[in-house]
Amino acid sequence: MLVLSGSTRGGSYNGRLAAFMARELAVRDTDVRLLSLADYPLRLYDGDLEGTRGVPEPALKLAELMLASNGVFIASPEYNQSVTPLLKNTIDWLSRIRDDRYRGLWTDRVFALGAASPGHFAGIRSLMHLRQILENSLGARVLTQQVAVPYADKAFDERGNLTNDKAAAQIERVVAALIAEAGRFT
Repeated sequence: MLVLSGSTRGGSYNGRLAAFMARELAVRDTDVRLLSLADYPLRLYDGDLEGTRGVPEPALKLAELMLASNGVFIASPEYNQSVTPLLKNTIDWLSRIRDDRYRGLWTDRVFALGAASPGHFAGIRSLMHLRQILENSLGARVLTQQVAVPYADKAFDERGNLTNDKAAAQIERVVAALIAEAGRFT
């Protein structure tokens, strides 16, 4: 499984959510890779740049990791009721890969979504938009189960454990569904 956050900010609630999800998957004997998009820097998508230089190497490396994973969990912060520019730009670059080696990048694995926010809505609006991008634009299989952690500034303890019981129950359901669905792609 591949786990990532759409934020690279230090102390990010979604970074915490991604780390917690990675631990929950790992304790179920699932091979997990938690990555930071900071390790895959991508310039803002530009068709002219793509035309002259092709898809950047960091996007290809990220695509290789996706291909090696049957399941992907994305923790998506909410910016202006949508996904972060970082996450959208990453998806845009990955969607431009046309090499046959990357066939099925979006369709041959399952995606699960989550969000953590200090507000009451818990980033749910970003999840709706992200689901639309992944399913409608890219043909990805996205689980109906998702995680929404409201009041995230109080939802994690100092060791990164989730203290919100409702969100913890959501994570249990998402972990079980992600493992089951990802198993269908093996």
